[in-house]
Amino acid sequence: MTNNTPNKRTFGATALFALAVLFIGVTILIGFVLRGARIDLTESKLYSIAPGTQHILESLQEPINLYFFFSQEASNQSPPLRAYAQRVRELLEEMAQRSDGKLRLSIIDPKPFSEDEDRAGDFGLQAVPLGGAGGESLYFGLAGTNSTDGRETIGFFQPDKEEFLEYDVASLVYRLSNPKRATIGLLSGLPVDPSFDQQSGQMRPGWASIAQLRQTFNVQTVAADAATLPAGMDALMLVHPRELSPQTQYAIDQFVMRGGKLIAFIDPQAENDPQAAQMAMMGGGMGNRSSSLGPLLDAWGVSYDPTQVVGDRDLGLTVSLQPGQPPSQHIAIIGFNRASMNGKDVVTSALDSINVMTAGALKKKDGASIEFEPLIQSSANAALLPSSKLAFLPDSQSLLDGFKATGERYTIAARLHGKLKSAFPNGAPAAADPKTAPVSKEAPLKETKGDANVIVVADSDILADPLWIRSQNVFGQRVAIAWANNGDFLANAVDNLAGSSDLISIRGRQSFFRPFTKVDELRRHADDQLRATEKELDQELRDTEQKLSQLESGRAHQGEMTLTKEQEAELTRFQQERSRIRKQLREVRRSLDVEIERLGSWLKAINIGLVPLLLAIGAVLLAVTRRRKLRAGRAAAHTG
Repeated sequence: MTNNTPNKRTFGATALFALAVLFIGVTILIGFVLRGARIDLTESKLYSIAPGTQHILESLQEPINLYFFFSQEASNQSPPLRAYAQRVRELLEEMAQRSDGKLRLSIIDPKPFSEDEDRAGDFGLQAVPLGGAGGESLYFGLAGTNSTDGRETIGFFQPDKEEFLEYDVASLVYRLSNPKRATIGLLSGLPVDPSFDQQSGQMRPGWASIAQLRQTFNVQTVAADAATLPAGMDALMLVHPRELSPQTQYAIDQFVMRGGKLIAFIDPQAENDPQAAQMAMMGGGMGNRSSSLGPLLDAWGVSYDPTQVVGDRDLGLTVSLQPGQPPSQHIAIIGFNRASMNGKDVVTSALDSINVMTAGALKKKDGASIEFEPLIQSSANAALLPSSKLAFLPDSQSLLDGFKATGERYTIAARLHGKLKSAFPNGAPAAADPKTAPVSKEAPLKETKGDANVIVVADSDILADPLWIRSQNVFGQRVAIAWANNGDFLANAVDNLAGSSDLISIRGRQSFFRPFTKVDELRRHADDQLRATEKELDQELRDTEQKLSQLESGRAHQGEMTLTKEQEAELTRFQQERSRIRKQLREVRRSLDVEIERLGSWLKAINIGLVPLLLAIGAVLLAVTRRRKLRAGRAAAHTG
């Protein structure tokens, strides 16, 4: 026994040493064999870039320089922010690796009072104060340059927009590689640009939303009766397209069929239509204030009734229709909040409020094969109102007469995806004068070449100034101050549509920060058990107190001052029951903790043991396969 003990110790030490050497060897083997290999095992492919991003990187014709600024030291007290910064860095490194050297990434830690901090300031990045006692500020942004001194920046990577991280970065790269401004065709039935008002004899100011659009894009005006559309448009924008001719409708239809991007603002009751208002004053009627796309929406799989207006009891704004009238809720003038907007679409994800006036409702037709994605929706406390009811409205309270909510959420704005059918399957409609009919060199298409991308908004007043900006006179200058995100909605939508198809295909990804769904499920199950047990306890408590109350009344009636044996027995039983149920509550909570700990142990075992083991086995198999191929090649060469 004495002689074997040292041998056992020596054998044990040798085995541990051999295992350590084997572990190091396998680690080196994995690093050598799998060098450059990448595999994304996450459920939503968080570490894999989208095909659209890959195509944008492959299309780069010149080098793009990216500078990622992140303050390491200042972020020490914010682990979630550091984790998100690591996520941003990994995405940038992945994109740089896949760009074949065209994307040059620099990681910069701008320390206070350093040249790197000055460099961040030169790019226009600003430090965000952390609000701590030390008064530290943090840089967390991206700057990019191209060969023509073009610059684009992301001022700060907001963690709540993490789902659109890849889109934002890919969009920055795309803008740097395509510095030419996109061309937007604008066909409008409303005076959206500065124009002369014949009735007042003065110049009518243009809409701020359209003015902002002209600052960013090359906006080209399209005549309302155009039989053909200008070539070279990246997107077409329609504003209150009223009474379009069949030839104009056909031109718009074929533009979409050939892959053109379209955003249309139609309206059942355009309140900012001065022409309809003037006709109503002259003729005594209400004037036609509605607009639609004729047969186009119906053929594309969308239902829209230009005689119906959405009324929302929850989101209706408080306004005053006439001077001197007290403000009251107007259920047809709706202020949408963040909960009303699609948080999964890049157009509406970061918006807080959008206001509309007498808007219509859009709906996917039964049996339509398109993808109908709502962007803005009403609350469930809403209903459709006849537009004629708003023609001569004495006061907004009258809209509530007979109002009954349907419980349905009505869609005000939607994005259409998928294959769209042409509204003109038999070709171009016959022109009134065949001599003036345009001659097209392209054969008509009966459906879209690829997946269409169309945004439809059932309100044109959303673009008008009164619904989203206030004008103030500052030192003699008219300054517009936005109080809603209507202008941002238009800018986001046009920017999204005018970009490349690759950029549009990059949708919001699932968040990097995943909830513990299984743990939450266990807690909910335990909470249900707790509530049931607590309900049982409360019921027994009420029954016992009622019984004690009856006993107490009987004792008082008999004039007794001490507890009877029956009362003592009831009290003892209640105390025992209470102890039993409390014990059950503790058992439920303990079993919950045991289940969560067991789940955590399994996850640790999988992450620490199983995944490395599978990678090691894969590396060994790959090495053996390569060696066999090498031997087979050498044998074939030797035989030859």
